[in-house]
Amino acid sequence: MAAGAPAPPGRAGRAPCVVVLGVSGTGKTTVARLLAERLEAPFADADDFHRPADIARMAAGVPLDDAVRRPWLETVGRWLHERDEAGTGGVIACSALKRRYRDVLRAACPGAFFLHLTAGHDLLAERIGRRSGHFMPGSLLDSQLAILEPLEPDERGATLDVGRAPELIADAALEVLPRDPGG
Repeated sequence: MAAGAPAPPGRAGRAPCVVVLGVSGTGKTTVARLLAERLEAPFADADDFHRPADIARMAAGVPLDDAVRRPWLETVGRWLHERDEAGTGGVIACSALKRRYRDVLRAACPGAFFLHLTAGHDLLAERIGRRSGHFMPGSLLDSQLAILEPLEPDERGATLDVGRAPELIADAALEVLPRDPGG
């Protein structure tokens, strides 16, 4: 941390565990990476935890069902739990579109904070159309939007619109993070 810089949110400078969630095209990975840098915390992309067969399935335009998705979510939850136990905190980009998916993550890391990134359909479709080298085709955007369950009032988290520069979104995220990662 730079001299004179304020301590990041969390107890005694301890970074929180943050799940940056949203549908494809919201910039989860970019914002999560920037937020992790600002918090001086480990970063991960939950896409890296998918099994090769599941990636092939999505690349073919077939959405994952809940039974296939569950082991992946448990792996993401373990990553969060390990960062929490180590005291390092961590930031992970993960779609976590349904409440029950977030419940799996919360079971592994009860203090996790969920940062839900949102945007309109046209912006998301435009972003996905410009993207190259990603396994998630634009044809799955509508299925993701159809199953998306916004954060509920009893979930620790905040919602941010992504209609501005990722750096500004990461700065806004710092403002909404709790000062005590567990509370």
